Amino acid sequence: METKNIADYIKVNTIDLNLESKNKNAVIKELYNNLKKTNLIKDEEQGLSDIFSREEMGSTGIGRKIALPHAKTSAVDELIATFGISKNGIAYDSLDDENVNIFFMFLCPKDKTQEYLKVLARISRLIREDRFVDNLLKAESNEEIIEIIRNEETSR
Repeated sequence: METKNIADYIKVNTIDLNLESKNKNAVIKELYNNLKKTNLIKDEEQGLSDIFSREEMGSTGIGRKIALPHAKTSAVDELIATFGISKNGIAYDSLDDENVNIFFMFLCPKDKTQEYLKVLARISRLIREDRFVDNLLKAESNEEIIEIIRNEETSR
């Protein structure tokens, strides 16, 4: 299996640098609506339900202003991802109780556990870098987000 970068999974037209939601459930739905723009979700109700089910197991707000809402689901045939920023931050039940500004959302087919774990691990590695997080927050375009992620991945 070829190794894809995180940037390869994110479609530019799904990115939202000005999320408008004010709470956790609303931002999950807003991000999910952006993910639907890929036209790769076969069962839209199932995909969203699986994300909320995963969230019930434990918050995907991992701290440092970042959340990774995600799910393994039968609603997709390939891993898809999107990215969003909330300028004001959203209370998200994060591990550090801080509001979340940066969101990576992805759906993965149930049978692609390896790919799923690789994406989670790769995002987790990238977001440890303060410079990377700061650059994402300062980005002014969707294309710039992709470029920042791609540059960070290829520099490692």
